[in-house]
Amino acid sequence: MPEFRQDPVNGRWVIIASERGRRPTDFEAAPHKARGGFCPFCPGHESYTPKELYAIRSDGDATWRLRVIPNKFPVLEIEGDLGRAGEGIYDRMNGLGAHEVIVETPGHDTTLGALEVPAIEDVLRAYHVRYTDLKRDGRLRYVLLFKNEGEAAGASIDHPHSQLIAMPIVPRRAKEELAGAKRHFDYKERCIFCDILRQELAEGVRVVLENEAFVALSPYASRFPFETWIVPKVHQSSFEALSGGGFRALARMLKNVLVRLARALDEPPYNYMIHTAPLQEEPIPYYHWHMEVIPKLTKVAGFEWGSGFYVNPTPPEEATQFLREARVDQEY
Repeated sequence: MPEFRQDPVNGRWVIIASERGRRPTDFEAAPHKARGGFCPFCPGHESYTPKELYAIRSDGDATWRLRVIPNKFPVLEIEGDLGRAGEGIYDRMNGLGAHEVIVETPGHDTTLGALEVPAIEDVLRAYHVRYTDLKRDGRLRYVLLFKNEGEAAGASIDHPHSQLIAMPIVPRRAKEELAGAKRHFDYKERCIFCDILRQELAEGVRVVLENEAFVALSPYASRFPFETWIVPKVHQSSFEALSGGGFRALARMLKNVLVRLARALDEPPYNYMIHTAPLQEEPIPYYHWHMEVIPKLTKVAGFEWGSGFYVNPTPPEEATQFLREARVDQEY
């Protein structure tokens, strides 16, 4: 029988349509279509992109392993001021912010999940470098790090890349998550995410993987089939707190999750996002940063838009089992 489940963080309800019971082979992920043609992210084409902001190169080697560049067609722009204004009941401000692209590898015909762990660690360190640099700009309030893999997930260029958008306001979804976590903390004096980790590790039914520093789990109120969260075991409110061996541990966990999703679902398009505390906040006892990985397997249609409910045809407990059993050549 279908059931409603409530997300304990933000109070959002989802419908787990268990009678549909969709298995990995029941989904028809949008096939990857190489678009060909000129790629501005490939080595030798650096003059076709804005001047790089950050790069990783081997010692004594002019060839880059990773580049970070401003987006040539930005959603927001770093120059200027907010210029807040009111027009009757309406409010507006200038599109101030930053929009950057992390070119993850020189290789065009590959994916992030196919890279070796050290290369994925490079990507995570690049995220961290740009995050901490943008935090110095007092005009900015939030940095969203995200990846669109595949055309169906929103990628407009095949070459492996992810993006960063820094904003002068905290997005509504981040505010909802922060507010829900604060309510739990005010009532119980504990972090809701730490409580979730304790319960999930004790029960084990929705834990996909764990290593020394991170847990990958299927959230209880999953919005989408095979939605997977990667959560630090130690309480940290901001992605900025990641340091030292944490980068390698997260790279290993992310690769493991992406390989399992690829094997179980035949290389699906996907999105991932890093949820973190606002930029100018001190460490927050009630919030816990994490990554959300969402394969693009279903469509949000009229019922979802009209009601605010998500309908998930694969119970997270089943998704967890499929991902655990996915064939991988090794554990990373």
